[in-house]
Amino acid sequence: MTKLIVICGATATGKSGLALTIAMQLGTVILSADSRQVYREFDIGTAKPTAAEQKLVPHYLINICDPKETMTVADYQERAQALISGQGDRETRGQRDNENNSLPLSPSPPPPLLVGGTGLYIRSIAQGMKIPRVAPQKDLRSQLESLSQVQLYAMLQQVDSVAAQKIHPHDSVRTLRALEVYYVTGRPISEQQGENPPNYPILQIGLDCDSAHLTRRIAQRTEQMIADGLVAEVERLCQKYGTDLPLLNTLGYQEIKQYLAGDISLEKAKELTVLHTRQFAKRQRTWFRAYSQIEWFDVESPDLLNKVWLRVQEFIANS
Repeated sequence: MTKLIVICGATATGKSGLALTIAMQLGTVILSADSRQVYREFDIGTAKPTAAEQKLVPHYLINICDPKETMTVADYQERAQALISGQGDRETRGQRDNENNSLPLSPSPPPPLLVGGTGLYIRSIAQGMKIPRVAPQKDLRSQLESLSQVQLYAMLQQVDSVAAQKIHPHDSVRTLRALEVYYVTGRPISEQQGENPPNYPILQIGLDCDSAHLTRRIAQRTEQMIADGLVAEVERLCQKYGTDLPLLNTLGYQEIKQYLAGDISLEKAKELTVLHTRQFAKRQRTWFRAYSQIEWFDVESPDLLNKVWLRVQEFIANS
């Protein structure tokens, strides 16, 4: 019977390190649930598993998308569900050089670990989100984006009042997406959404700590990224793809891009990266705390690994 273990939480809470240890002890694989790690070449700034870590444990759903392409939640859900059910193809599996081109199989295979901080990715699997299969429409979006957010939200209230009630009037991303789905399909996005939870057992483990400790962890990780060559990575990506590439406007990359342009100092870039990452982590914590299925563990606990390992063993034995 298929089972799944989720390890989630805000950025810099140590999800990857804990998951690596648990996966090694279980003899299983890791499925990334990170919306930036799916893109090739964006490595240091996304805290992507290193080559050495990927040799220790097979990692999937990383490096599966070109930086100029768009990986939608629906695309991710399809690929992740295929892997969990054992039907994923070579590309979906992160282009790993497996002999049998499949997840390890045994009479009673250990459950894979779904690990990351992208709430929508995790929800799409754990709650079985129903997602309209509508790819981004460049021309339509261009027309819509010529209007103000006030106008777009008013349009949404007219065509999909249910969705409008759930979307904040200032949320331009979700407003635009809801209108896009409506104009492509002719049906409100609210009629196409919902949940169809999977029928297999899922253990959801959340990692968290107090704000002060998390800020220190974010600052330490930012310094490590700089030491690992983040500036050179951003410079290379800017030269190859141009500074307007959307991914280069995300956490860590945007701030270093400003430094490379001569707008701010490197110290200021690091300071802004920590600030923006902390703000992002706060939003992540709010998102994950809304789900009662998640069992929370304090990353500051000296016996964190032992506590999580015991819970994982219990889940495997009793589910």
